[in-house]
Amino acid sequence: VQLQASGGGLVQAGGSLRLSCAVSGLTFGNSAIAWFRQAPGKEREGVSCISSVGFGASTYYKNSVKGRFTIARDNANNTVYLQMNNLKPEDTAVYYCGTRSGAYSDVCALVTDASYDYWGQGTLVTVSS
Repeated sequence: VQLQASGGGLVQAGGSLRLSCAVSGLTFGNSAIAWFRQAPGKEREGVSCISSVGFGASTYYKNSVKGRFTIARDNANNTVYLQMNNLKPEDTAVYYCGTRSGAYSDVCALVTDASYDYWGQGTLVTVSS
């Protein structure tokens, strides 16, 4: 299983970025995909997740990004996108996409990254004030 995250960069506060997570090596439609982020000196935290097609591609967001971030999946291209609008300096972090294996691989979990088995390499988002 491989995940390839891309799309990070430097943007001013109020700007937008779109992150991509290209996934291979699994049945993409059956898998929930999540985005986590890790700011300097902090633990990795869940940002957003989209469940499998079978679970309706339901979406979940950390409270602080609701209304600003949108997650979507492109099942034809095995890619998940995270559209980030109205970015704030506190959004600065390395963003990782991840997925789980096993019985719960099709549903979302954002409370902890402990259950995630596969990660992309991370993409840095820097928001200047």
